[in-house]
Amino acid sequence: MAVGTVLITGGTGYIGSFTALALLEHGYKVVIVDSLYNSSKVSLDRIELLCGKRPDFYQVDITDEEALDKVFAAHPNIDSVIHFAALKAVGESSEIPLEYYRVNVGGTITLLRCMTKHNVPNIVFSSSATVYGDATRFPNMIPIPEHCPIGPTNPYGRTKSTIELIITDHIEAQRTNAKKEGKPFEQWNGALLRYFNPAGSHPSGIMGEDPLGVPFNLLPLLGQVATGQREKLLVFGDDYPSRDGTAIRDYIHVVDLAKGHLAALNHLREKKPGVRAWNLGSGRGCTVFEMINAFSKVVGHPLKYEVVGRRAGDVLDLTANPARANEELGWKTELTLEDACSDLWRWVSNNPRGYRQDAPEALIKTVKESQK
Repeated sequence: MAVGTVLITGGTGYIGSFTALALLEHGYKVVIVDSLYNSSKVSLDRIELLCGKRPDFYQVDITDEEALDKVFAAHPNIDSVIHFAALKAVGESSEIPLEYYRVNVGGTITLLRCMTKHNVPNIVFSSSATVYGDATRFPNMIPIPEHCPIGPTNPYGRTKSTIELIITDHIEAQRTNAKKEGKPFEQWNGALLRYFNPAGSHPSGIMGEDPLGVPFNLLPLLGQVATGQREKLLVFGDDYPSRDGTAIRDYIHVVDLAKGHLAALNHLREKKPGVRAWNLGSGRGCTVFEMINAFSKVVGHPLKYEVVGRRAGDVLDLTANPARANEELGWKTELTLEDACSDLWRWVSNNPRGYRQDAPEALIKTVKESQK
């Protein structure tokens, strides 16, 4: 008997697929919807290989209410949603902001309408640390706590902060309306998970990040430099007031991050807190140069980079204060930056074309032997 049935939007993507794996490993039944705009169905094969269970999958765009409605109707046991589906490139969001609002905000409204129609009360939302904007504009806000004022500096971040408000208004309205009618109301809950920079791959080397087109995150770009697919890494700015002039970020291993989503889901189902925000991060800030050096060490040779001007919307320091998640969710990061680098190298060195190639037989054999 499954613990519960969870719909994961964007579930074939990087963080979504790892979260699907974590849920399946902990007894949940998983239904995935994904448009495959920036992901691959092959991740479903890898999930099944690693845990022996396969999520149900529907190729559905989050903005398509009719198609989404059919998925809920086909799975009446869905009691919670983990919502990842979104466009996610900071730079691109400044070029096509309307598309970001249409997909991210519009898609979330479509999702919440379907959830309400089918009486699905819990939502775990994949928000972002970008909602804080430049936290250095306030005293004593680094590392960033959840009470730091919201102030995103780019359209992507503004879609995330807007969605946080929409989810908050929706859950509070559902609770208030149910209370007025003398009905149970505590089942309506939302988790707003603000996280920092996901990194790494599955330690087996058969599951990782495989962005279609140009990656937007530092580590997959470094991976492409290391495998010779990219000549060099562009470092956006070395004139920040940091220890080496480059921007500071809080990198979190994707396996830890997936466990954070599981912890938040369990908390909503058990404690019924209403709407609550949690930072998921390590609390350790790392500069771009430090990350390049850490990954170069794992690869075994220096990786070529070029410093260029700052990117619009980038900020100096996004380091999390994860104390609230540590205390309330009983969750903390367990894997290190070095783990993330070595796991990523295992992934990209064995799968330079990501999911567009077969996983090496030796790695698959190791996974199968470990399951005996």
